[in-house]
Amino acid sequence: MNIRVGLGFDLHRLEEGRACILGGVTFDHPKGPMGHSDGDVVLHAISDALLGAAGLDDLGTLFPDTDAEWKGADSAALLAEVVRRLGDKGWSPVNLDVVIATEGPRIAPRRAELRARIGGLVGLDPADVNIKGKTLEGMGALAGGTGVAVQAVCLISK
Repeated sequence: MNIRVGLGFDLHRLEEGRACILGGVTFDHPKGPMGHSDGDVVLHAISDALLGAAGLDDLGTLFPDTDAEWKGADSAALLAEVVRRLGDKGWSPVNLDVVIATEGPRIAPRRAELRARIGGLVGLDPADVNIKGKTLEGMGALAGGTGVAVQAVCLISK
């Protein structure tokens, strides 16, 4: 069996008036991730991890923020396209491990829902999707709830 590991990272500012969509799940929060698409930083990091593992272009190259076609795009649809491209090359996701670093919204209460939603999007059992929420302890540029950073690691097989 041929296997590869991929790493994805993304970072978005949280802004008033934006829907707070993380991992394909809408959170009740006064701020949401900014982005040319819906700003789902979790799905963006997962997409880049999968693309990197397969040796394909990154998310910004495939769906550039300079192209009006992707304005407001549903990141779940973008991830579905990423998974399709992997499949075209004979790759399948094996597991995902995701860290969501933010001071809001709280991730832990919705962890099971996130695992199920992301698993459904990439064709994995929720048990093969790990989600960890980390607070920033009031440190760094994201302190005070100004943003969310996500790191995703994946394993794919052929």
